[in-house]
Amino acid sequence: MKKTLIELHVNGRQHELALEPSTLLLDAIRQDLNLTGSKRGCDDSSCGACTVLIDGTPMLSCTMLAASCHSDEHTSTEITTVEGVAEHGALAAFQKAYGDWGGAQCGYCTPGFMMTVKALMDRNPDPTEDEIKHALSGNLCRCTGYTQMYQAIKAAIKAEQEGMQV
Repeated sequence: MKKTLIELHVNGRQHELALEPSTLLLDAIRQDLNLTGSKRGCDDSSCGACTVLIDGTPMLSCTMLAASCHSDEHTSTEITTVEGVAEHGALAAFQKAYGDWGGAQCGYCTPGFMMTVKALMDRNPDPTEDEIKHALSGNLCRCTGYTQMYQAIKAAIKAEQEGMQV
């Protein structure tokens, strides 16, 4: 199949890639850009392990064509993966909280959850527990209950609020 040259703006950097038109965003991110945080879990948009942010909105990269995110002089689509979440080389508050509170078991689904949590906290810095549960409802963890994840998110919210007050 003939490849097409596209530009993807990922984690603040522009990348020019020659891809087949049928290349999924997940494959371009993992194989061509070597950003392996996003995972292939189901290929049918039911688990959320492949979640990335497209212009700040959580999207499933396993069912999205990479070409649909092409950036040019007229449009600019920002793709953020879990590798792009760190703040100045340090873990974001919610990433640290996940580790501190045991929010991940095997870790396979964790990048997808983290991207969903980032979008939630960017949109609503003080979500209720129901809002947290609703936001995470599109992500599936096969290893654990979600209690530790909720605790980690609440701890991250508190840390963010205390950081803003200092």
